[in-house]
Amino acid sequence: MRTVHIPHLRREASVLGLGSVSFSTSDFARTEEVADEYIRLGGNFIDTAEVYGGGDCERALGRWVAERGCRADLIIMDKGCHHPPHPFGPGEIHDSISRCLEKLGTDYLDIWAFHRDKQDEPVAPLLEALNEEVERGRIRAFGASNWTVSRIAEAQEYAESHGLKGFAITSPQVCLAVTREPPWAGCVAAAPDDIAWYAERGLPIVSWSSQGQGFFRDETSPENTSDPDMVRTYHTPENFEKLRRARELAGEKGVSAIQIALSWVLNLPAPIIALVGPRTAAEVASCRAAAEISLTEAEREWLALARERRE
Repeated sequence: MRTVHIPHLRREASVLGLGSVSFSTSDFARTEEVADEYIRLGGNFIDTAEVYGGGDCERALGRWVAERGCRADLIIMDKGCHHPPHPFGPGEIHDSISRCLEKLGTDYLDIWAFHRDKQDEPVAPLLEALNEEVERGRIRAFGASNWTVSRIAEAQEYAESHGLKGFAITSPQVCLAVTREPPWAGCVAAAPDDIAWYAERGLPIVSWSSQGQGFFRDETSPENTSDPDMVRTYHTPENFEKLRRARELAGEKGVSAIQIALSWVLNLPAPIIALVGPRTAAEVASCRAAAEISLTEAEREWLALARERRE
C-alpha cells in the first residue's frame, strides 16, 4: 500500500487509515475481522477517539492490539477535547491523554489530536501542554481535527517562534461530495484552497468521512430519503451530479462509484491519509482496491465539476 510520510514521527503511514468507530467489545469478532484484514492488506494507521462508543471503541482496539502483539507496527491516533460540551484546555489535554492510554492499554500514543476546537481558547497554553506531553513520552506527536486553516496557522506560527513542536497532522473532512451543512456540530471540511495550503507546507491531512458517509453507494438517489441525516447533509443538485459522473467513470474503469470517490481524495496533490470505516473484511478490500486507482487531473476536475469535459 502507498504511504504518506509523517515528519514528526519519522514514519510512513499507509494512505488508508482505519477508523475504529464501529469497533466494539460486545461484537469483538467483527472488530477482529476488520482490523485483521486491514493489517493483512498493508495498513498501519488506526484512528480512534474518546467519544466513540463512550470509550468502548478504544477498549476494543486496545484488546485487539494486545492480542495481536502489534503495537510497534501501528500508528495510533486518539482524539479528545470534543468541545462542546466536554472540557477544553491544558488540564483536559493531560486528563484526556491519561484516559486514552488507560483504555488502549498502552504507554504512549503516536498522535493525540483535538477532536474539536474552542476558538476563544488561546493556542499558547495548548501548545505548551502538548509539548510537555511529548517531553514526558506519553505522546510522540499531536494534531487537530476540525480546526480551521487560520487556527492551524496561528498554532504553527506560535510553535515556530517559541522553539516548540507544532501540529504533526490536520484532520478536516476531504470528500468529493461537499456538505451543505456540517454532519455534526463543530465539523470543518477542507476547501480546495485549504488543501493547497496544507500541501505547500507539507502538513499531512488525515481526512475523515472520505467516502461521504456512504453517499456514493448504489442505493443513493434523490428519491431515496430513508436517511434524514444523509438528506440534510449531502442531498444537493451538485452532489448528485458528482454521483452521476462517479458512476459513469466507475463503469468505464470496472469499479464502483464509492471506490471512485475514495480514489478522488487519494489522488489530490497533497499528503493525504483517507480514513475509512469498513464494517466487513470485504469493505476493507474494496477500500484497498480504491487506493490503487489512478485518476488524471482532468478526471479529478471533471468529477469535482470544475470542468465539463474530461478530454
